[in-house]
Amino acid sequence: MDASDAELLARWRDGDRSAGAALFERYYDAIERFFANKVSVAVGDLVQDTFRACLEGRDRLNDPQKFRSYLFSIAYNVLRVHIRKKHRNGAAVDMEETSMESLLPGPRSVLARREEERLILQALRSIAVQYQVILELYYWEEVRVKEIARILDIPPGTAGRHLQRARQTLEDKLRELAENPALLSSTLANLEDWARSWQRKLGRDNNSEKF
Repeated sequence: MDASDAELLARWRDGDRSAGAALFERYYDAIERFFANKVSVAVGDLVQDTFRACLEGRDRLNDPQKFRSYLFSIAYNVLRVHIRKKHRNGAAVDMEETSMESLLPGPRSVLARREEERLILQALRSIAVQYQVILELYYWEEVRVKEIARILDIPPGTAGRHLQRARQTLEDKLRELAENPALLSSTLANLEDWARSWQRKLGRDNNSEKF
């Protein structure tokens, strides 16, 4: 049986570097997916920044059972810093109002093979960054509302409302972007399946590109 995150973290804190490597390997694909549909370059650098910050702060995590939440919260902060550096000479960005599409060029390396996938990815980049993060965590990583709340440092009730609003906003954006009624109908009817199939595709592509 594989060791839990908490067990690996405890061994890592006790000096077992292989345990730390195992944690990084366990979550590498997920953290790379986190950045893949948001930035056009430097995905690898942002992943490394995330794991470096995790290494530096590992002893500050009070509840080892929440290692995944801790790691994604770091990734979210790394993304915010990256956006701020790239946007208007470091001006603050409202993650609840601004989309990745309006902030940074689209990812060149992410290629959807189906029209439904392309539409979903475009729509995700066209809604508020925080909504995009919430939906990708929920569908791609199967993160529940309470954990999303910890990652974003917001109350669980607020996270639940944001999830509902994010779903509605995504559907509205899909209706706006769809090129024909048949594409819209197919995408909306199978939204969760398309989202999760894209998670699997990213996992396969990322495995082939790891260094």
